[in-house]
Amino acid sequence: MDITFPLIFKIGPFSILAHVVFEVLGIGIGFQFFLYLRRKQQDVISEPNRLWILIAATFGALVFSRLVGSLEQPSALFSAKNPLLYFYSHKTILGALFGGVICVEIAKKIIGEKKSSGDLFVYPLLLGMIIGRIGCLSMGIHEQTYGIPSDLPWAMYLGDEDQNILRHPIALYEMLFLGILWLSFVTLEKRLKFKEGIRFQFFLMAYFMFRFLIDFIKPGYKFSFGLSTIQITALLGMLYYGRTFYRLFFKPKDLTKVNPTSSTNPSTTS
Repeated sequence: MDITFPLIFKIGPFSILAHVVFEVLGIGIGFQFFLYLRRKQQDVISEPNRLWILIAATFGALVFSRLVGSLEQPSALFSAKNPLLYFYSHKTILGALFGGVICVEIAKKIIGEKKSSGDLFVYPLLLGMIIGRIGCLSMGIHEQTYGIPSDLPWAMYLGDEDQNILRHPIALYEMLFLGILWLSFVTLEKRLKFKEGIRFQFFLMAYFMFRFLIDFIKPGYKFSFGLSTIQITALLGMLYYGRTFYRLFFKPKDLTKVNPTSSTNPSTTS
């Protein structure tokens, strides 16, 4: 096969990993989409408080993405010649989301902000993550986003020395999942109006569940009880939103309010 992993873009004498390009594009385009949505609809959070929330989210994402990412292979972290470099070079979006939520909630208590601040982030996060996962797919087995060998019709060659080994394309699965989640929100919000903060909570609940399940078909370190660091983090995230889980199944009307016919969903124009 003539596919080479990781995929590298060559521009004259310069070479750059496709993963880096798509990661930067995901962050940049996602943030611009956030600013667009914020201009399009009235933000319930004041300008100063929104700035502190963004700072807290960024700090939590940077720290926890690397904390969880480096702990995916605990033995490699503890045996690394430079643990700090290993810590910095391993990251995961799941840790970023989990850490961002924790730090934002702490910041909101400090500044006295009681309104939910996450709804505006949902569609930009979905867009940024889809773009970023294109980069992860381009890394093949050189990024912790590939699956175990599979003989399913859609299994892909991802860069193993033996070109006959086909694997679950986990990054592709995630792109499809995020796309379906986006369409689900758009469809639901044409008929219902979620209460403040519920869209963001549903997004995280769905993503935590997806990552918990998908890790069963990923290689990598598992603790003696059969779960990975990612799965433990996903479980903690699901527990954090346990109250929303309960309301979803037993009191669904508590999560929505009447949707005025004149309102529009900004996500449908994206």
